[in-house]
Amino acid sequence: MKHTMFALAAAALLAAAAPGAAQARCYGCGVAAGVIGGAAAGAIIGSAIANSAPAPVYVAPPPPPVYYEGPAYVEGPVCHTVKRRIYVDGIGWRWSREEVCD
Repeated sequence: MKHTMFALAAAALLAAAAPGAAQARCYGCGVAAGVIGGAAAGAIIGSAIANSAPAPVYVAPPPPPVYYEGPAYVEGPVCHTVKRRIYVDGIGWRWSREEVCD
């Protein structure tokens, strides 16, 4: 079916492009033939694009599994954050976070 449509479209395009007998009183015949030929070519190209298969979609493979080691326990002082209220000259009272190690 597709090949038949292309053959008919090609035959119509060649028939429209073939020169005809010259007429002395035909003003604008060349423009009309160009418009009809352009419309036919646009219909042929548009139908060929519309009936084409979509482009393949490439998907990356999933990443390999990652294994993590457990947390490392370190001997040493235990530290934590404390929120304290301090006075800053020219500004006033502000809150400050400080790290305190036991």
